[in-house]
Amino acid sequence: MPTYARTKFIFIALAVLAVYSYGWKVTEINLGELFRDFHLVKPLAKELAHPDLFTRKKQSQTTEAEFFLTTGSPGNKTAGNSDKKSELVLSKSSGQIGDRLTIAGLRLKQNSKGTLFWVNEIEQEFPLGNFTTDATGNFQKDVTVPPSARGNRQTVKAVVTWPEGPLQASETLLLTIDKMVETLFLALMATTFAILIAIPLSLLASRNLMTGNFLGTLIYYSVRTTLNLLRSIEPLVMAILFVVWVGIGPFAGVLALGVHSIAALVKLFSEQIESIDTGPVEAITAVGANPIQVVVFGVLPQVILPFLALSFYRWDINVRMSTIIGFVGGGGIGFLLQQWINLLQYNEAGTALLAIAIVVITLDTLSAKIRAHISA
Repeated sequence: MPTYARTKFIFIALAVLAVYSYGWKVTEINLGELFRDFHLVKPLAKELAHPDLFTRKKQSQTTEAEFFLTTGSPGNKTAGNSDKKSELVLSKSSGQIGDRLTIAGLRLKQNSKGTLFWVNEIEQEFPLGNFTTDATGNFQKDVTVPPSARGNRQTVKAVVTWPEGPLQASETLLLTIDKMVETLFLALMATTFAILIAIPLSLLASRNLMTGNFLGTLIYYSVRTTLNLLRSIEPLVMAILFVVWVGIGPFAGVLALGVHSIAALVKLFSEQIESIDTGPVEAITAVGANPIQVVVFGVLPQVILPFLALSFYRWDINVRMSTIIGFVGGGGIGFLLQQWINLLQYNEAGTALLAIAIVVITLDTLSAKIRAHISA
């Protein structure tokens, strides 16, 4: 390798190394954090990997016992309900905040999980912990009289739940399907409106059709500049603006995706128009056709199939983008996903993520086949 070429290569390599070194510093990359804090994300990932898809009807059994809050010495008399089928027995019938209390459940649902609650005199309910009954339907648990005890008469409540009946779609799954359908149509309507507006604008944004005179050139640059500005604004920002304008819901999402899709499709459509064969256009112009006839008979027949392929591709993109649009109130599955994440309901969020993945994969496959068929 000549000395000049070798020196040039070294300088380029050093420049690239400097750029990436600075980029590493600016972005604060620390690979050690991936391993050090991995345990923090494991519970979240575990819940996301177990989406709430199917469930069975749940039956419940509630058993209660009274407890009296006193300021004197606690009573030693046990307390329980009079129901012979199930009974909740307390080691003390009265006591003070902080006293130890043994709770025994008798003849409840066998081998079932339940939750203990403390209910004070003003009907405020606080969980004391979970339990599991044995083969005879009994359990025993030690608790402390909580500071939430208010008033004199208190209630200790045991609620046992168990699944019963055949598997059926969960409420989460049904709600996810409903919102996923909304997402598909949100993207479809936004794409359709964008196509109807983008086709005529793409003609005005095509250099080969508009730059023949001063007025056409002025229109060309005006349309191009305006659409470039619109395309530079993220759909998420547009969604925030439209949510303020028309309110929370899918209509705001349609408008945000529609405006951004217009700018994107005009660019793609105009590039297709600029790459057409000029022969048919020149032939039609030579026989005296007006500009509209030139477009209808010389331009559109050459670009209609690419337009269809690009439109299907844009619909595929809009379905994926609508998920993020929903995070700011643009409707669809994204809005639902945000609510579940905010409430730390990761099993439900996993259901939404699974639905999004299935729909995106299906649409991507379908869109690719349609584009291949159109291009053939």
